[in-house]
Amino acid sequence: MTDITSLSPTLRGVGEVAGKEFLAFTLGQEEYGIDILRVQEIRGYEPVTRIANSPDFIKGVVNLRGIIVPVVDMRIKFNLGTPTYDQFTVVIILNIAGRVMGMVVDSVSDVTTLSPGQVKPAPEMGTTFDSDYLIGLGTLNERMLILVDIDKLMSSSEMGLIERIAA
Repeated sequence: MTDITSLSPTLRGVGEVAGKEFLAFTLGQEEYGIDILRVQEIRGYEPVTRIANSPDFIKGVVNLRGIIVPVVDMRIKFNLGTPTYDQFTVVIILNIAGRVMGMVVDSVSDVTTLSPGQVKPAPEMGTTFDSDYLIGLGTLNERMLILVDIDKLMSSSEMGLIERIAA
């Protein structure tokens, strides 16, 4: 059997995620997955303190047990329409490279382990979501999870998240 990571650069991250657990969450009609090891906790949405001159997708900051945590609204970040906040809206608190940050999503559903056969390469297409942050697509029967490299997304220069708020 051929190692899928050697076939093409677009498949390089796919072999690395097979067998990992992903937290599934929704944004609009789509379901996404991120590495569960990056998730510190899941909290209900509560109002944030807005930071002047920050990008629209950075909702603001919250005080989490003495730590000031920047919060990104993923619906705004991915241009998925006007966000609505209801009883299902949650903030996923992430710990990436020792930095704590939150991301607002419509809801979370479950934690899923994907086998190698369930992970497919992400197609190359012009979307509002930069494919550099896509690991691949996880398939579970009729469900499809868009697997996001949350480390790469949150530490990208376009986010400027930590430096812009901390400065």
